[in-house]
Amino acid sequence: MTTNDRTTGSPTALSDLNDRSREVFRRVVEGYLETGAPVGSRTLTRSLSEQVSAATIRNVMQDLEYLGLLDSPHISAGRVPTQMGLRMFVDGFLEVGELNASDKQSLDSTLGSNTADVGAALDRIGSALSHATHGASVVLAPKREAPIKHIEFVSLAQDRALVVLVFSDGHVENRLFQPPPGHTPSAMREAANYLNAHLADRTLGTLRGEMQREVETRRAQIDEIANHLIEAGLAVWDADGNEYGRLIVRGRSNLLSEAAEAEELERIRLLFDDLERKRDIAEFLELAEAGDGVRIFIGSENKLFSLSGSALVVSPYMNADRKIVGAVGVIGPTRLNYGRIVPIVDYTAQLVGKLIADRG
Repeated sequence: MTTNDRTTGSPTALSDLNDRSREVFRRVVEGYLETGAPVGSRTLTRSLSEQVSAATIRNVMQDLEYLGLLDSPHISAGRVPTQMGLRMFVDGFLEVGELNASDKQSLDSTLGSNTADVGAALDRIGSALSHATHGASVVLAPKREAPIKHIEFVSLAQDRALVVLVFSDGHVENRLFQPPPGHTPSAMREAANYLNAHLADRTLGTLRGEMQREVETRRAQIDEIANHLIEAGLAVWDADGNEYGRLIVRGRSNLLSEAAEAEELERIRLLFDDLERKRDIAEFLELAEAGDGVRIFIGSENKLFSLSGSALVVSPYMNADRKIVGAVGVIGPTRLNYGRIVPIVDYTAQLVGKLIADRG
């Protein structure tokens, strides 16, 4: 993986470092992950494979700091890895261990009950995962296609939003999505208000299909009226590279004296407004419905937890058709023991996938 030089902006890759720099970098990160404390040059003189002075190690550490891989929290203190450094370590040095017998037994025991309640089983698995990793567990349940009773869109950030789905059986599901550029929280509220007034126990897929048909109907109505105005020489289409184009009205002030033309102009304006609203709603529904191995998100790489200096290790799980239907993960500090956490998360994902496949 390629990272960026913090100071110069030139690319810095693991292959660009010489053997000594690579070993110093690896030892600093490993020491930090183990103790949570800065690692000094004198500590490294006792563990490096070659005998070098503390002054030489300090020079190497300064070079790594210049590249943006290490940081010095205090003057005359040791170094700690930066977020960029942790990412390079995870991608290039991380050695994933085997799942130990105790963790495996703890996770396996969660499936000992014969209850058909998948939700309860996922709760038990989440608790076991949290206990095994000493972190906060995340279990994203499979998406449901049951009738919806209520829907809400919540803006979390400029490029992050949440859809809250309340199903007719009382089940509540939250899904994250990236809203289209330029869509405001007020647009999301308007979309939710419209949908809640027209739910009538429809599924998300049914709603999306109906909105798309509404868009096509409004488009056809606009075309019909617009063609009449164009044939009369009162308007012209200006596509301007846009699929939907613009209708430019000629001499509008003169048309106002003709009641019929004025009525058609008002009708087409309302149809355009309705088309735009339903296109937005259809797009929100599509994003909500669509809502990758193990992935590790460090610090600001994970927009949900960037403010807490945390990391997320997450793995998807599949159903019997080998389709990804959910994910499990662990949230913790950036100095997680990644080598131990990754196999636990990976095995838990396999466990949940088997549960979903066996119980439908």
